[in-house]
Amino acid sequence: MTESQYLTAVYAFNYFGPARIKLLLSYFGKAANVWKAKAHELTEIGLPGAKVCAFDDFRKSFDIEKYFSRLSDLNIRVVTVFDRDYPQNLKGLDGAPTVIYFKGNLDCLKANSVAIVGSRKMTPYGREVTEKFSGELAGFGVTIISGLARGVDTCAHKAALAAGGKTVAVLGNGLDSIYPPENSELAQEIIKRKGAVISELPLGYPILPLNFVTRNRIISGLSSLVVVIEGAEKSGTLITASHAAEQGKTVFAVPGQITSPLSAAPFFLLKNGAIMAESTQDILDELNTPVSIKKNQHTIKRAGHQS
Repeated sequence: MTESQYLTAVYAFNYFGPARIKLLLSYFGKAANVWKAKAHELTEIGLPGAKVCAFDDFRKSFDIEKYFSRLSDLNIRVVTVFDRDYPQNLKGLDGAPTVIYFKGNLDCLKANSVAIVGSRKMTPYGREVTEKFSGELAGFGVTIISGLARGVDTCAHKAALAAGGKTVAVLGNGLDSIYPPENSELAQEIIKRKGAVISELPLGYPILPLNFVTRNRIISGLSSLVVVIEGAEKSGTLITASHAAEQGKTVFAVPGQITSPLSAAPFFLLKNGAIMAESTQDILDELNTPVSIKKNQHTIKRAGHQS
């Protein structure tokens, strides 16, 4: 087994997130040593006894060779944070995933990339604006990043493809299934058109609300900047914007009708340091300048929850 395979196996144990992986590697040196560590060694470094037992059970049931054989059968590839092909936008970010599973081509992430996110319950206005920004940006060679969710995400991916551009979908579940299921064909088209579908979650990982909250940091992390189009007062969209601000990314928000509940998230962001996006040119102008942490973006608070 390779070190990359051992690291993938260790990261597949859900309790070991990026921070714990760093600590384990700093102590044991290699992922292979973590995988082979005795229970008492894991306990001695401060892991709770119940988690050590759970990890022991996990190792007994997890066949690394069979797991990678299944990945190969599904045309799913793996890249770790130590590999040269790991997305550069994610390297160095706090909480960057240790392992990324992907189908397609990660080369599209070497270009300027913009995250377009928003409400699942998209209005006709939201559709019009999403198609405009996503299609026009993709036409200029910008890679569009979103989450393949219903509503704005789906519209952003489709508009990018319609413009002949590339797009990347970040999933909140293992890549052996597509959620929502009606976007299976869209996912295949993204891959076919030299984009990518990615996830940090192992095969078989269930679809849970918390997954979509944590995957949002990857959406913002992969992007040069984030554009928010529609969102309710308590929305996962705000969490993506919070991650972006913490990562030093510029956050744009598209204003909506003041009478629409889905204008709440953009207006909140605009009041708290986001930049108003009136046209695609606003985004292109920002991409032509070095991305920097703007002072007023520190006022963007972590707010809302997944709706």
